[in-house]
Amino acid sequence: MTPSEIVNVRRALGLSQVEFARLFDVHSMTVSKWERGLVPPTPYQVALMDQFRRATEVQQAKVNEQLKNLLVSAGVIAALFFLLKSANE
Repeated sequence: MTPSEIVNVRRALGLSQVEFARLFDVHSMTVSKWERGLVPPTPYQVALMDQFRRATEVQQAKVNEQLKNLLVSAGVIAALFFLLKSANE
């Protein structure tokens, strides 16, 4: 996992470096070093980060689907409102 991917995973989780470090039982400076490419995480840590990344992608897909459904519903309501208003004029 590249340093930028590590940053992206942490940010997708909405965590600070300190909070992210707690997930792995490491010091926040270790996370900083991962993100700057100075020290690589262990294969186990990379596997955990990959699981976190997948979980955030699934959650984001659900949010996107809900937003799409909401926008479609809002469009239907707006169209009905427009039609009813036009019919009353």
